[in-house]
Amino acid sequence: MMDISTTATAHLEWDKRWQTEAGRAEWLKPDPDVVQFIERLMPSGDTLRVLDLGCGVGRHTLYLAESGFETYGLDGSEAGLSYVKQAACDRKLDIHFSHGSMEALPYDSAFFDYVLAFNVIYHGDPTVVSRCVTEIHRVLKPGCFFQGTMLSKRNAKYGQGVEIAPNTFVIPNEDDKDHPHFYCNGLELCQLLSGFELQSLRDQVHKKPESWHWHLIAERV
Repeated sequence: MMDISTTATAHLEWDKRWQTEAGRAEWLKPDPDVVQFIERLMPSGDTLRVLDLGCGVGRHTLYLAESGFETYGLDGSEAGLSYVKQAACDRKLDIHFSHGSMEALPYDSAFFDYVLAFNVIYHGDPTVVSRCVTEIHRVLKPGCFFQGTMLSKRNAKYGQGVEIAPNTFVIPNEDDKDHPHFYCNGLELCQLLSGFELQSLRDQVHKKPESWHWHLIAERV
């Protein structure tokens, strides 16, 4: 069995957040980039099998299932899974949920047609991130797509706090930044994705000023 790293601990903070309505409030609407790409993948024949890796409270999981995909969701937070399971039940959606680690996915190789990991796999050190990318590559079918985000070195938080591993920082007593976060530039990201062919890569700001994140779409080769 894979040796799971102790630096992938941010789900502990998110587990607290998902327990309250206020903590969930800004994480219920699908991201426009995800919606746009999912529209390209809409089933037109055989139903596609998709994974929302780090599904949280299900903003993308529910959208995927409602769009006609065979949908799977995985997260390390019991609170997040409890919420999205109830939401799926309320909407009469058949979704396969798992509580587990992003470093050791409980799925067969070449199982999925699409994997989404939005604001997820940079929560750890370089070893964690590399394992996550390897696992995403393993569970994807050749020619199928990974869509995700990574933290950019242009992000205002890069270099703040304590560097616990290369390009990996902890900011004590600052929400989920109290847990390790890995940052990379474009070249480093391309090296991480050596088993993929990049289709799209943009460095863009999220909700907060200077909150730069890489947005990527990559085809598994």
